[in-house]
Amino acid sequence: MEHKGNKAYFSTSEVAQMLGISRIAVHKKITMGKLRARKIGRNYIIALHDLQEFPGVTISSIQKKKINDAVTKAVKEYKVTFDRLAKE
Repeated sequence: MEHKGNKAYFSTSEVAQMLGISRIAVHKKITMGKLRARKIGRNYIIALHDLQEFPGVTISSIQKKKINDAVTKAVKEYKVTFDRLAKE
């Protein structure tokens, strides 16, 4: 995700452009509670820290640990299978 400058808040249009989705999709994510935003008049603004916590944008240390644990478990349980697949 790239953005210009040191902005603390972004419009739904800016967030849509950053995420590669439509502005309407951003509104749906806000109304469904998947993306935190503040309503200012008729418009929403999204704080940078809320955008960084949005799934698919960044991974928290807890999520990284869960992923690493799952990979370790898979490698341990399916090592032989992975080795066979690598040879094909």
